[in-house]
Amino acid sequence: MRVLVIEDDRETASFLQKALKESGHAADLAADGETGLAMAKEDVYDVLIVDRMLPKLDGLTVVKTLRTDGHRTPVLILSALGEVDDRVKGLRAGGDDYLTKPYAYSELLARIEALSRRAVPEEQETRYAVADLVLDRLSHRVTRNGEHIVLQPREYRLLEYLMKNAGQVVTRTMLLEHVWDYHFDPQTNVIDVHVSRLRSKIDKGFDKPLLHTVRGAGYMIRDGAG
Repeated sequence: MRVLVIEDDRETASFLQKALKESGHAADLAADGETGLAMAKEDVYDVLIVDRMLPKLDGLTVVKTLRTDGHRTPVLILSALGEVDDRVKGLRAGGDDYLTKPYAYSELLARIEALSRRAVPEEQETRYAVADLVLDRLSHRVTRNGEHIVLQPREYRLLEYLMKNAGQVVTRTMLLEHVWDYHFDPQTNVIDVHVSRLRSKIDKGFDKPLLHTVRGAGYMIRDGAG
């Protein structure tokens, strides 16, 4: 899941970004309403977390503008204003959920995951399958030949991206940008380590390997030898 956090409190924003990444999600930050609005319009996110009180453009205006422009990305509004009227204003502005500060991170995570599940359109794939390997995006369950495979969050995101692009070469740079959500020297071995761990879980003990290294190019999930 890819999340945009629009929050002007640096400490809060950094905590949310770190916690979301530890939970296996990608998180971008915007420190004011104008920047957040521009990022939400220009990129694709699964969920937006929007603080109500923001510099340059307040949170409710950000949400109203997105809805007016036709953006349907689920929005969780964060606010210290917790009266019924405040919550009603947030929801009527176009927010899908409203969480009052202070909050427990476990509750915030549960809420954005629920928003993400509800937002999956019917035409969007919720299940990837290559041969007998199946990934269910709604339950985050991975099986091969009916056998449940337990993956760590990063391994799951890596497999999800590879299966989304099944039959195509996925480069190291693509993995860094879409799975790790940052840029650094593509020669680093962090990708090799995670691919090796993933391969041992989805291929070891099965007759046909599905995760292949394409020498000099990257990696590929496909049904076939080589």
